[in-house]
Amino acid sequence: METIPELLDDQAGVIARFQALAAGMTDTQIRRMLRRREWVGVHPGVYLNHTGEPTWLQRAWAAVLFAWPAALCDVSALRAAEGPGRRSEDVIHVAVDRQRARRSPSGVRVHRMAHVRARAQWNLGPPRLRYEEAVLDVAVAAPSELTALDVLAGAVQSRRTTAIRLRDALASRARTPRRRWLMSVLEDVAAGACSVLEQGYLRQVERAHGLPRARRQVRAAATLGVVYRDAQYDGLTVELDGRLFHDTAAQRDRDFDRDLDAAVERHTPIRISYGQVFDRACRTALRIAVLLAQRGWTGTPTPCGPDCALRGGRQSLGDSQPPHKRRAG
Repeated sequence: METIPELLDDQAGVIARFQALAAGMTDTQIRRMLRRREWVGVHPGVYLNHTGEPTWLQRAWAAVLFAWPAALCDVSALRAAEGPGRRSEDVIHVAVDRQRARRSPSGVRVHRMAHVRARAQWNLGPPRLRYEEAVLDVAVAAPSELTALDVLAGAVQSRRTTAIRLRDALASRARTPRRRWLMSVLEDVAAGACSVLEQGYLRQVERAHGLPRARRQVRAAATLGVVYRDAQYDGLTVELDGRLFHDTAAQRDRDFDRDLDAAVERHTPIRISYGQVFDRACRTALRIAVLLAQRGWTGTPTPCGPDCALRGGRQSLGDSQPPHKRRAG
């Protein structure tokens, strides 16, 4: 059994009344510590060993101990796993077993969940849901599909998990909102589309409009070293530029250089960003179809709906065909 100093050291200076009693303290001694301000109350039955403002880690420990047995969940589990670089939320989210009824004190939200004991990592400090479980919970609760995609793509890009592990965790859940959609997204990520923008282009521009399937993350030797091209067709390279990961002068310079290399290889480079995918997918698909037709594609794009820009763009698509590909009139 740990001593009081060991508990305080392991738990960032936070201790629960039940732990202090188990370590040999009495109620009288606990009251004396509080009276002397050597300990201060954070939540009922949970104390901090200083009078200053608690850190995020201390608030997390206090929430877990208040609801014990409990584990950090939702965005709080992600914050614990990803460290201080992730934006901290004002509220600490903790999960308890579904059968328990536990009120939420100020600054804490208690979630009742099934199979918490199996889903959590109890050896970590503070205990938290497994990373994949927390990622899926946040994605499911996201206000939009774009936000959900951002959560999944960010988790994979962080290299703390993989699309396959997320997919396996999702497969074990029988009832999950957006389950089919999330599973299809994870299948796409596993296939090599590893950003929100890549996901949107694949689903909303390419697939939705019957464009040919691009080769993704194509490895190529470039002037500045090996590069991976986001989407490559015959004679056309599409670079998906979200500016989330290309925000320095050096990175932009490298982007321009890889575009020049693609042009030398007769793969005309174009750059597409968020608005062209998520706000103007139909118009983007029309222009990609025109570019592909100019390079010999003989397929026919399909409108995604009654208001799709492709319905009004047939003439421009036909005019773009090379002379030997056009029908005689």
